[in-house]
Amino acid sequence: MRPIGENDIRGSFVNCSKGEARRLGLPRGLDELPWDDLDFLGWRDPGAPDRGYLVAEREGRLVGVALRATQGIRRSFTKSTVCSVCLTGHPGSGVALFSARRVGAAGRQGNTVGVYLCADLACPLYVRGKRVSGLGARYRETLSQEEQVDRMLSNLGVFLDQVLRED
Repeated sequence: MRPIGENDIRGSFVNCSKGEARRLGLPRGLDELPWDDLDFLGWRDPGAPDRGYLVAEREGRLVGVALRATQGIRRSFTKSTVCSVCLTGHPGSGVALFSARRVGAAGRQGNTVGVYLCADLACPLYVRGKRVSGLGARYRETLSQEEQVDRMLSNLGVFLDQVLRED
């Protein structure tokens, strides 16, 4: 992903108002992020732990999506869960159910789309082995890293298509 600035990030959001986009907390150290290892930018709001944000390039433009994490779910540390985008396994609460308001009239009526994601929204770093889940190394796969990245982006694309669908 190419490095993006604060104005580009704030202007990319499709499922919240411009005022909400202006007020959202940006990731710390934006200039120091490992942009070469990111296929999309995801972060949790440091001031609001139930909020997360995701910015991805889609068809030549940035698309930002405001997310809300489900709160109050207790998971056993002996059980693992898998992110539905990057397929990384995590122990306990390493995966969270995030919901995103749909765009347009559907979103104004309260319609949302949910997806299980790495709780820290760092899927690209897990796929590349730059970050390790609490389970240790990722599952061994026969797919190359490039194929795993393509699968991750395809899975993310399905979620974004659902958020962007206006019917």
